[in-house]
Amino acid sequence: MKFSKQVLDMDCEAKAAELSEKLREAVLKKLKKRGLVVAISGGIDSACVAALATRALGPDRVFGILLPERDSSGWSSQLGRKLCEKLGIKYQLHDIAPILEAAGCYRQRDEAVRSVFPEFTPDMKWKIVMHGDRLNTDAVNFFYVVVQVNGEERRFRLTPQAYTQIVAATNFKQRTRKMMDYFHADRLNFAVAGTPNRLEYDQGFFVKLGDGAADVKPIAGLYKTQVYRLAKHLGVIDEITSGEPTTDTFSLPQSQEDFYFSVHYSQLDLLMWARNHGVSTEEAAEVMGLTPRQVQRVYDDIDQKRRSTAYLHSAPLLLEPVPELDTFKIA
Repeated sequence: MKFSKQVLDMDCEAKAAELSEKLREAVLKKLKKRGLVVAISGGIDSACVAALATRALGPDRVFGILLPERDSSGWSSQLGRKLCEKLGIKYQLHDIAPILEAAGCYRQRDEAVRSVFPEFTPDMKWKIVMHGDRLNTDAVNFFYVVVQVNGEERRFRLTPQAYTQIVAATNFKQRTRKMMDYFHADRLNFAVAGTPNRLEYDQGFFVKLGDGAADVKPIAGLYKTQVYRLAKHLGVIDEITSGEPTTDTFSLPQSQEDFYFSVHYSQLDLLMWARNHGVSTEEAAEVMGLTPRQVQRVYDDIDQKRRSTAYLHSAPLLLEPVPELDTFKIA
């Protein structure tokens, strides 16, 4: 197929029917479970998975769980509730902040922020971001903490030690949520759904044994643009299908480009498709209205993330084979 801005167009009804059949087969026959638990964040990916699961299995076989914490925006749970009620699925809201507090998530994170900004206090709103325009520079990536002080946002460059401690502490959130997912899955004899789209799955934008843990990942083959289209087709509420992606991890709003991806998903979807299909930088640049050098920077970032996050996809390494179990692996 020749590269164009239409390469991600799809027949939404045909795709919904195809994925519904595959999901039903995966849950009921391969995993031999009664239904599916979906952690619903108020974002597009989990909403699409919940709607797809409801179509595939029926509302009685889907259980939604809303897992806000101290830094979650108020609207995320509101949207999650509204979606669950529209889909007709049972759901439960569980505030995980006390678990995170007991585990030291907030304390360890705040300690790291204070190492670069000693005046930081827990009531200040903040986030972490990467340096500026990565489309137009070859500079090495590094991170800042952005803190709102008296209504003004101030930036402080993070040391590698502070950055890794913030990420390690923040990862408690995803791992705690997954613990709750599996509690309900065990209670109900359900499987657990993962909600990454193709960009997140391919580029390692997930926490190992956190939101990366699941029994089935229904939309991991769909680009983000396609997820929006499919969600709309499946009847996901307008407040979600019209919203921009956000991590909803820090107290200041943070886009996915702030923290991880080099460009907006609407560009990255197409450029990843181009990379995957061997489209030259010159051809991609002409279609996208970019320069070949800008396209090459995105291609390089895609490749670098695939290399550096490959371990996130791997199963535990065995030092000796256990061939007796090969017969029982789920295909």
